[in-house]
Amino acid sequence: MQFFSILLIALLPVVKHKHVVIAHRGDHTVLPENTLAAYTRAIEDGVDYVEVDLRTFKDGRLYISHGELSALSDKVPSFEQVLSLCKKKVNIYLDFKDADPAIVYPLIKKAGMQKHIVVFCNTFEQLKDWHKVAPDMPLMTSVPDEVKDLNAFFDEYPVSVIDGSIGQYTPEMLAVCKKRNVAIWLDVQAKDEDPLRWQKALDTPVQGLQTDHPGALINYLKQNGDR
Repeated sequence: MQFFSILLIALLPVVKHKHVVIAHRGDHTVLPENTLAAYTRAIEDGVDYVEVDLRTFKDGRLYISHGELSALSDKVPSFEQVLSLCKKKVNIYLDFKDADPAIVYPLIKKAGMQKHIVVFCNTFEQLKDWHKVAPDMPLMTSVPDEVKDLNAFFDEYPVSVIDGSIGQYTPEMLAVCKKRNVAIWLDVQAKDEDPLRWQKALDTPVQGLQTDHPGALINYLKQNGDR
């Protein structure tokens, strides 16, 4: 069933670098993950996006955390705090864990950040909901391993970006992404993340990398004339 095939693909936020660098949960190998301090450090590193995990607490408040929490504390930033911190400084890669687009999007608009966010949808139902609430919001998702026909996939789920792992996409699939103007941001964060892994990803024609070591990756790109 084609839910969204009549909709146009939303434009991604403008960046000034050749390769998009996304700081996974902020610069969290230096400072606690998903904190304002970790995001601030990533901004100082010069990243293009900070990755933010969004959830809803039992009382309806939105909070930033990769995992579920039994209680909120002052150390857990609110979504509004993150929007305020990032405004006019960096784009947001919003990993949409558990929330309602109808509640989240008005907050994004109020903050004036609607042109500086990409929403990563963890389910196809989230894609459907976001398209209904904010058809101009650029969306991102994962492509299931069993999908080999990307044209058919994009016909049913038009997105602006897909993620993936190194080597996941064949040359034919990469060509489809290029033709349909769908960006690929590979996840390179791993225990063995290092320059060899970065270069292996960069040797694939992709547009961005999500990393656990944003400062080091940016320095590597600069040294190689890629930033």
